[in-house]
Amino acid sequence: MVSKLKYIALIGMVSSLSSQAAMRQYSATIESSSWRIDTDTRLQCTLNHDLPGYGEAMFTSTASKQLNMEFELDMHLLPSKFDMAAVYSVPPKWMPGVAPKPIADMSLRKQYNGDLPRDAAWTMLSELEKGFWPTIYYQDWYNKHDQVSVALNASNFSSVYREFVKCVSNLLPFNFDDIAYTVLSYQNNSTELTKYSQKRLTMIGEYLKEDSELELVLLDGYTDSYGGRWNNEQLSIRRANEVKSYLTTLGVPEDRIKLTGHGEKRHIAPNDTRESRAQNRRVVVRLSKS
Repeated sequence: MVSKLKYIALIGMVSSLSSQAAMRQYSATIESSSWRIDTDTRLQCTLNHDLPGYGEAMFTSTASKQLNMEFELDMHLLPSKFDMAAVYSVPPKWMPGVAPKPIADMSLRKQYNGDLPRDAAWTMLSELEKGFWPTIYYQDWYNKHDQVSVALNASNFSSVYREFVKCVSNLLPFNFDDIAYTVLSYQNNSTELTKYSQKRLTMIGEYLKEDSELELVLLDGYTDSYGGRWNNEQLSIRRANEVKSYLTTLGVPEDRIKLTGHGEKRHIAPNDTRESRAQNRRVVVRLSKS
């Protein structure tokens, strides 16, 4: 948190912008204000805003079980030391008499872009939607006489933001980590998946259709100990091959899929009950990406 004295100083800086000769201000003009969606997939949505002479502002949401959002301030000149910045929602000039509202404090880390987590990022977006300009204030780390303000111009925002929201609403409700290691279970003496595993395989398929960075898929097939050792080995290979065939139809190159049939080796549970044998009938899917 910003110290009390520093926080008071930041408030004073916001409220007296017009009289601050040493305030360097960065923002797009109304005419040049540009908002665009740079990434629009079911894995990630990124909304970008150019900051002439300074860098770029980015809002990003990624595929996940929970709705998320992150703000990143991509600066041409990165901080040379740790500091804090104050983020305010500032009314444009055509809203006279409206006071700025604090949004969050943002850490400035040495040689890193500034960023804010979900709640602050969503607040900035909602303020932009209302026509306000989220603005970041901090003491310049290269010139002790200067203070800096970086404003996000709300002009030309609304239509692009609506498309961004559509992208966010279409993100997959899971990410790579949720499917990178998956155990598929099977019906007894069969290549038919259980209903739960059918859903898991569908999830993997939905993800792989979107991700072009996949490097390797490892498939390991196993069975329980009933049916004879050779037959079980062949059954484990057939199970893994069916998964492989499904993945290749989705566009995964065949040479990136490696499979092994282990048969009744490497049990993870005893084979003395129906429930424990079901745990051994499985194909383990492991995904690797760059």
